[in-house]
Amino acid sequence: MKISSRDLEMQESPIRKLAPYADKAKAEGVKVYHLNIGQPDIKTPVEMQKAYSEVPDVIAYGPSNGLLEYREKLADYYTGIGQGIKSDNVFITTGGSEAIIFTLMSALSPGEEIMIPEPFYTNYNGFAAMAGVSVVPVTTSIDDGFHLPSIDVFEEKLTDKTRAIMFSNPGNPTGVVFSREELEELIAFAKKHDLYIISDEAYREFTYGESKTVSIMEFKGIDDNAILIDSVSKRYSACGARIGWIITRNKKLLDLILKFGQARLCPPTVDQIAALAAMDTPRSYFEEVVKEYKGRRDFAYEELISIPGVIAKKPEGAFYMVLSLPVEDADNFAKWLLSDFRLNGETTMVAPAGGFYSTSGLGKNQVRIAYVLNKNDLKKAINIIREALKVYPGRL
Repeated sequence: MKISSRDLEMQESPIRKLAPYADKAKAEGVKVYHLNIGQPDIKTPVEMQKAYSEVPDVIAYGPSNGLLEYREKLADYYTGIGQGIKSDNVFITTGGSEAIIFTLMSALSPGEEIMIPEPFYTNYNGFAAMAGVSVVPVTTSIDDGFHLPSIDVFEEKLTDKTRAIMFSNPGNPTGVVFSREELEELIAFAKKHDLYIISDEAYREFTYGESKTVSIMEFKGIDDNAILIDSVSKRYSACGARIGWIITRNKKLLDLILKFGQARLCPPTVDQIAALAAMDTPRSYFEEVVKEYKGRRDFAYEELISIPGVIAKKPEGAFYMVLSLPVEDADNFAKWLLSDFRLNGETTMVAPAGGFYSTSGLGKNQVRIAYVLNKNDLKKAINIIREALKVYPGRL
């Protein structure tokens, strides 16, 4: 039977595509350290855990745009950081992924284009394919920590099909945090050309002193342009609680998003109840989590750059880092780690970074690691990479 032509458009996940190799290694008794995926080992707040044990007698459908009490609480949160958001500016989704899909399907028509600084979260490619939208990559460099290039580069890539710019801030996979000045330039460009600005701020809580996240909702004069994407996954270490949201002041856009929301009925009621409870998490929880991630970042960075031939820039936020390795092909190296290399019965899984680029051939010798393990496990995982590079047959 013939399948959809979308098979040609949908990219295989570079984060998960090596899972069969990892599964085979585990079946052989090998311990695999997972640096390939952003699954934190931090405990989910007790406030959220408790809410799951107190669900209503009937778990009913909720409103298509999300429970009002939750939307009001989120609006209060954003107003508290100076953004003046109301509950009717908030639309609850089934995870941040659905938030991006609904946004792309509502802000762009099939055949139109969206600019995205690369490397970027690989699923943006898949989301764009679902929406029938073309990704136009704007390449950033490890040499300057993946900060935005000159606005002239964006101007050069502009076409009559360009409708939006999207980015994550703090960045996945790079850990970059865009400055207010960078965002001001991008906003001026977007306003000049009447483009949407889609800011994925799922890691906004995670910065480490060098920079602080500046939300797109802090800027004035872009009510129709600005769209914020967020979720509970990383903030509350609750990746399995599939709750995200869209925030925009563009009512016409929200009206269309609601139509898509009605078609899927409603976001998960129980997870919304738990997410609402999570908003009572004390500030001390986040302070401890950020302190822990900063320690892991600093440790991982120092260990990695001490490996001969490895190039990295210290990330300013999120919990990812892109490395250049002294290898011909990072995909082959990542597979070889899982299939051939063992150090005391253990190995490490990384995500080849080529899949985080849209431009063919870029990132070929790069990998993304997620420093979501405790320092003891990080040390072992990185030492495996160190020792593996000494004997890898495809080393440069």
